[in-house]
Amino acid sequence: MTAGETMSGGCQCGAVRYRVGGELGYPHLCHCRMCQKASGNYFMPLAAARQSEFTLTRAQPTWFHSSDLVRRGFCNACGTPLFYDVPGADFINIVLGSLDDPHAVKPVAQSNTGRKMSWFHELDQLPVEANEETPDRENAIAASNHQHPDHDAAEWPTGASS
Repeated sequence: MTAGETMSGGCQCGAVRYRVGGELGYPHLCHCRMCQKASGNYFMPLAAARQSEFTLTRAQPTWFHSSDLVRRGFCNACGTPLFYDVPGADFINIVLGSLDDPHAVKPVAQSNTGRKMSWFHELDQLPVEANEETPDRENAIAASNHQHPDHDAAEWPTGASS
C-alpha cells in the first residue's frame, strides 16, 4: 500500500466495516498466545494504522480487554477478529485478513516467536489436496454465499439500509 491510498475492510458478515487512509505500518505476524486465542489460529497478521486515518464506516465492533493494556475488536454478529488496540495510543492495529485486499500488505517481520509452531518449516512438504470443487458446487456456494463482498457496499445485506 502506498501513501495516500485508501484501503477498506470489515468482518465476514459485513456488519462492521472500516476504512484506512495512509500507509499501514509494521505489518507483521504475531505468534503470542493471546493472538493465537483471539484469532483461533496459529498466529495473527497485524499492521498499524494511525487513528487519525482510521474510520469505522459501518457499525461498531465489540471490544474484549484481553489484558489491562490491550483490547481486541471483533464483530459481535459473526465473530470476525478485526482490531488490536492499545487505548490512548495514536494507532490501531488492523487484522490483515480482514482487509478487502489482504494481498496488498505483505508482512515484514514476526513477533513473539517463542510461541511459534515448531513445525511451520514443514508446511511446504505437506501433500496438497486435489481440487475437489466442481462447477456445480462452486455455483451452489456462490448462490448461497452470505459473506460480505471484498469491497464497500452501499447496502448489506442486499435490500437493507446501511
